[in-house]
Amino acid sequence: MLSSYGYTRSLEEYQYSGPTQHRFSPYTFNGGTVLALAGEDFSIVASDTRLSEGYSIHSRDSPKCYKLTDHTVIGCTGFHGDCLTLTKIIDARLKMYKHSNNKTMTSGAIAAMLSTILYSRRFFPYYVYNIIGGLDEEGKGAVYSFDPVGSYQRDAYKAGGSASAMLQPLLDNQIGFKNMESVEHLPLTLEKATQLIKDVFISAAERDVYTGDCLKICFITKDGIREESLPLRKD
Repeated sequence: MLSSYGYTRSLEEYQYSGPTQHRFSPYTFNGGTVLALAGEDFSIVASDTRLSEGYSIHSRDSPKCYKLTDHTVIGCTGFHGDCLTLTKIIDARLKMYKHSNNKTMTSGAIAAMLSTILYSRRFFPYYVYNIIGGLDEEGKGAVYSFDPVGSYQRDAYKAGGSASAMLQPLLDNQIGFKNMESVEHLPLTLEKATQLIKDVFISAAERDVYTGDCLKICFITKDGIREESLPLRKD
């Protein structure tokens, strides 16, 4: 035992235990769920508003739907810092396009542009799951889903984020009629789509701790974008 200034310490406290390796990750997962579906003449993009990390909630009012144009909305979830950076870059590119061409970029063109932005960062990707909802050149609903490095496709409906594994099978059943026989394929109305989105998010909030607080729904039609909110579980 060693004594110094009245303190007694054991020899073990002075022993060198070897080098310590400190790890840093540039990514973190902030939770949240986004969903988009397309109808005959409308699209809907919806998300919850919870921003969390691990078992901590940073914000209960952080929607993941971002308005790009009067007929296009993007849903971003994943790492919140990358979501903010990516949406700022898209917004700047849209302004440059409008000033250069004196017209607004279409939803399909925005999807193609986003694909190139994501692919340009393929060696250090944005940790973001993107879904674009809007109207195409013919006024029909269009949904585009992306992976983190730029591959994308047009879908009728798509879910992404922490609760996507719960939402997607339900959408496959209710909208895609997957593995169902002798079922009449009725066109999806705005009222049915709205109620379906509310139901799936209420169900997701019951099972996923990263989804909750409030549901924000963006309706995209030829008249513009309308928003609606619905409270979800807050625990």
